Amino acid sequence: MSSIKSLEMAAALSAYPHITIKKSLFSTKAIYMPTQSQAKAIILEYNPSEGERVKHLLTIPLDMMAEEIAQKGKPVSGANGNYRLELCLSDDHQFCALQLFRFGDFRYNPIFEPRFYTGKDVETIALLM
Repeated sequence: MSSIKSLEMAAALSAYPHITIKKSLFSTKAIYMPTQSQAKAIILEYNPSEGERVKHLLTIPLDMMAEEIAQKGKPVSGANGNYRLELCLSDDHQFCALQLFRFGDFRYNPIFEPRFYTGKDVETIALLM
């Protein structure tokens, strides 16, 4: 489990209207306010072929994504990858924020802006993990 502060999308997450960031001496927590559920940071890395698959899955409608994952399985993450998927998922699976990055020029560059999902859509996004 990663820290919310370590996410590249941390600024976008803290600006999201339904998220409150609570800081204490030893930790920083993101709370999804409508359900008061804590959101945890997850970082997944993928090799180039699996990263392209993740990119494809995130560009198709959610129902098609769920169908494709059911048929072909979820993308396989690895230790060090060319692609990095940052997720912030609430404990009750009612909120998810994500952003995909690709490594280039000695750093991870965003492929698209952070995306936010709520309700039933989060169940489909959770299939990526």
